[in-house]
Amino acid sequence: MAAQTLGQNVEPTSGPDQDGPIWGYHFVPNQPAQSITSEAAVAFLSAPGSALPNEFLWLHFSLSNVASEPWLRRYLTLPDTFYESLQSDVDATHLEQDGDALVARIHDVLFDFTFDVPVATTTLCVKPRVLVSAHVRPWRSIDQLREAVQAGQVFRSPIQILARLLRDQANVLVDIVRKTKKQVGPMEEQLLAKRISVSRSELGSLRRMLVRLQRLLAPEPAAFFRLLSRPPDWISEDELQNLQQSAEKFSTAISDTAALVERVKQLQEELAALVSEQTNRTLFLLTMVTVLALPINLVAGLFGMNVGGIPLNQHPFGFFFVLGPLLILTAFLAYWALGRFQR
Repeated sequence: MAAQTLGQNVEPTSGPDQDGPIWGYHFVPNQPAQSITSEAAVAFLSAPGSALPNEFLWLHFSLSNVASEPWLRRYLTLPDTFYESLQSDVDATHLEQDGDALVARIHDVLFDFTFDVPVATTTLCVKPRVLVSAHVRPWRSIDQLREAVQAGQVFRSPIQILARLLRDQANVLVDIVRKTKKQVGPMEEQLLAKRISVSRSELGSLRRMLVRLQRLLAPEPAAFFRLLSRPPDWISEDELQNLQQSAEKFSTAISDTAALVERVKQLQEELAALVSEQTNRTLFLLTMVTVLALPINLVAGLFGMNVGGIPLNQHPFGFFFVLGPLLILTAFLAYWALGRFQR
């Protein structure tokens, strides 16, 4: 029974609705979900009779409300791993099975092409008759799913809602990869044309952002595939297949992200090689100019000592006798230097 599996020592709530979930829905098979208050949720969970098959609740809480966790502990029997996940500062995604419950910590991102990608975290506890979700700040995928529920979309089980959240999260990651590819494409063309007009800081920011998303999201598919190999008894074959399809889509999106990270890394290496080549050519040119001016500077220094015995000092064509060989030597050195520079 619902009261036996999900609640213990349940009493009628005496506090206002804001002490419980910020919103909740009651799902009945083959019917659109109906909004439910915290009092009605407590009554459903504490009802002595058996609920209909596939009848369940979705209760959503805001962790910014300090009364949310006490309400959960009072009216629901949830595993300790769920409450530990609420207090955890670790931002890595995880999914684990605790008894007959699934505890998940998943993320959503709002992409704006900056290193500080806004990330929202939601902790979920999935049981046969109830799905509990909690976050600190609004989560885009949760809001989209709520809009679908309000529009009349039918969900047959909590696992189906979890699978839908995974697909929405995968779609967000696919959209990030697609937008990043559009930004990386012109940079790649410029580098192939040997034009150093690509911002190194922009490439570095894109790579750090993609690596951060991988760190946040990459553990999720592996965790779900481990779950699929040994699922709880109350998950049906159809629900497992639905969850597997969502996990496979997410795994593909993460693989695309890894390939894009490698592509950005190669562009960084190509840009660094072009900058290094340009720097070396510039230094070589400056060195050659110094070498070309060396004979003239050396002779000017010798003849400018203004001491007795300077050759050709009284000769009417002495200046040209000195300048001619210097020009020939400078021209030869310039020809040799230009030949080396063009190689």
